[in-house]
Amino acid sequence: MKNYIKYLPFLALGIISCEPELDKPVDEIGFYTNGETDFSNYVALGNSLTAGYADGALYLTGQENSYPNIMAQQFAKVQETQMFTQPLVLDNAGGLLIGGTQIPGFTNRRVLAVGADGNPSPQIYTGMQPTTDITNVLSGPFGNMGVPGAKSFHLITPNYGDISRVPVGTANPYFVRFASSPSTTILADAVAQNPTFFSVFIGNNDILSYATSGGVGVDQTGNLNPATYGPNDITDPQVFASAYSTIVSQMVGTGADGVLVNLPDVTSIPYFTTIPNNALVLDAATAANLTGFFRAVAGIFAQGAIRNGLDPAVAQGLAAQYAITFNAGPNRFLIDIPVSQTNPLGFRQMTAEELLVLTINRGALAQGYGSVMLSPAVMQVLGILQTGGTPTAEQAQLVLGAVSGIDDKDALDKSELLAISTAQASYNATIKALAQANGLAFVDAKAVLAQVANGGVAYDGGNLTSTFVTGGAFSLDGVHPTPRGYALVANTIIDAINSTYNSTVPKVNIGSYGTITLNNDVQ
Repeated sequence: MKNYIKYLPFLALGIISCEPELDKPVDEIGFYTNGETDFSNYVALGNSLTAGYADGALYLTGQENSYPNIMAQQFAKVQETQMFTQPLVLDNAGGLLIGGTQIPGFTNRRVLAVGADGNPSPQIYTGMQPTTDITNVLSGPFGNMGVPGAKSFHLITPNYGDISRVPVGTANPYFVRFASSPSTTILADAVAQNPTFFSVFIGNNDILSYATSGGVGVDQTGNLNPATYGPNDITDPQVFASAYSTIVSQMVGTGADGVLVNLPDVTSIPYFTTIPNNALVLDAATAANLTGFFRAVAGIFAQGAIRNGLDPAVAQGLAAQYAITFNAGPNRFLIDIPVSQTNPLGFRQMTAEELLVLTINRGALAQGYGSVMLSPAVMQVLGILQTGGTPTAEQAQLVLGAVSGIDDKDALDKSELLAISTAQASYNATIKALAQANGLAFVDAKAVLAQVANGGVAYDGGNLTSTFVTGGAFSLDGVHPTPRGYALVANTIIDAINSTYNSTVPKVNIGSYGTITLNNDVQ
């Protein structure tokens, strides 16, 4: 759809410049153009990132600062538009109710508050109870069709808004609130609005749930039936490509122009970068003791393997991997891996690229989780070894059992990171190809997040980074942006739209948007 609005001739421009109203800021007098497109009826498709989800919940202020709402406000400065509507929740608490009872797993938002240890940290907000009940279905249509938790194929899945399916996990309570009927699809409700312009930012959840679970799922490459997926499974790239192609073709089929946003690297967000895997900081004496402990582990393993008939040279070779050396200062944690012929004890030290999740129990790390959980009985066995004695088989097992590697749910290892990056690369190739094939604007969100994570993005008054709590870009769940972060997303998309459609939609000052919320600032 092309809707050309011409610039004023330069002569007329010079005459008008004498008029006093030009003393006002440009965005107040509408001196912008929509170029070769039409923003009058904008519809946004996506997941939690589109809905304005932040701090672990969907709440009113977050929705008001969603990037589609920010963009819609800017579109209104270039041409007359329909009112952009969102399925707003009723409060700033977050959480959802069904028949007056809070739905398990849909908790209140997080705020920065003083914890039991006296230090400020993200805490679940308890200052008010949630009031948004999904049995109270809203009347649409809604321009913001972002549904938290939705994966790519969910946008074309019938009955995704059927409240009767919520208890069994096959429907989404957020979509229940504003679906036009229980059997409809998200895409069908979007198409029915006959948009003139649309955005699609979907696919993060096709990987994210696998990543945030520490890879506790199954890489579903080769499985083309989403109905058999577990909640943490990576969506097969062929399934993603098919669903995404359907979304784009139906939206373009309405005659609308649009913009497609690729997927940022999910492992660059604070959820995975806040706790370094070399945070095992030791003094010289403790480092020496741990080194001695793992020499004992190696010796015990070798002796046991030889007694069980393994060739001594082979046994010593396998044992050598457990004689881990620790140094004064930062050391990498140990991680559990599947037991195999090459690693019979099933643990090793983490490598530089491997990641810990934000939700790991930091108190447990301080008590030996990720290294060794010593007990008086284990210390007794170590004393036997130090004096040249030979422990019993039961005593030897106590020593081996004291090794406490990081659980799979708390880390992403090399194989899991490879599964994530492989899927993401395929998804992004699909998105870019469809943007090019349909003449749509394309946003490289992956590059933008990489900039935020590596030095930050400067704005008038500061620098936006991905540092947890203080960086300004990410909310207290470590996954979703703050209002300021969403403003950056909006500006990035606006840049791509202006470049593709020769429009001059104004960007916003991201510094005028907020970041994290203190407990006593919630209203």
